[in-house]
Amino acid sequence: MYGIQRVAGPRYDGECAVSRVAMVTGAGSGLGESIARQLSCDGHHVALLDINRDSAEKVAAELCANGPRAIAVETDVSDSDSVAAAFNVVRSALGAVDILVTSAAVAGFTRFDRITLAEWNRYLAVNLTGTFLCMQAALADMAGNGWGRIVTISSAAGQQGAARQGHYSASKGGVIALSKSVALDYAARGITVNSVPPFVIDTPMLREQQRAKMLPAEEFLVQAIPAGRLGVADDVAALCGFLCSDAAGYITGQVIGVNGGGVI
Repeated sequence: MYGIQRVAGPRYDGECAVSRVAMVTGAGSGLGESIARQLSCDGHHVALLDINRDSAEKVAAELCANGPRAIAVETDVSDSDSVAAAFNVVRSALGAVDILVTSAAVAGFTRFDRITLAEWNRYLAVNLTGTFLCMQAALADMAGNGWGRIVTISSAAGQQGAARQGHYSASKGGVIALSKSVALDYAARGITVNSVPPFVIDTPMLREQQRAKMLPAEEFLVQAIPAGRLGVADDVAALCGFLCSDAAGYITGQVIGVNGGGVI
């Protein structure tokens, strides 16, 4: 059995030659929060979109105190009007969007024969349609500027499936396919689109699922990870920081796992 190692993940330490406008969805906590912090550390102005206004505002205030500008915008990514309004707020406050990371998501476990149509539609609306709406709005800005970086947060479940997660796996698999397709459409316009599928990351969402007895304790989870530890949010954020940089301009349409060797 692998031992549990509590270690902090790396941060991408690239220098930001140009301060750009970055937008991160689901930025009030978990992966989205860590990604927003990484992009702020890289010198970018950051818009934190989250359905929980208080959480996003707390993170934005901390970022403003220690770096470039940051704003919080309450947003339901599954609603087209809410997304359009959020982009208008960001453009007025910070300018056109150069960088987009879509991290907002819902996740859970339901046996396939018990997934209701309402639950199915909710997962698709937030995880897949939400990604589509934000990408489409951001690309309008990026295409006009001839430069853009999009990173979608998918999931290992979208690569290989997951028990009792038919709705979640389908939505995240759709995110991967969507990312590849958009990458092809915009590669010649200075815009890259890549997808990052984490495996088992120690986040509030994972802890909530453990408390609900939907996931086992850490000592069992790490047995599926050759690296011998759970991932942490900064592991994902470090990769996102690089993919959103000028240095990653020749990387597009890729699915780059952050999984400690758990999915190869």
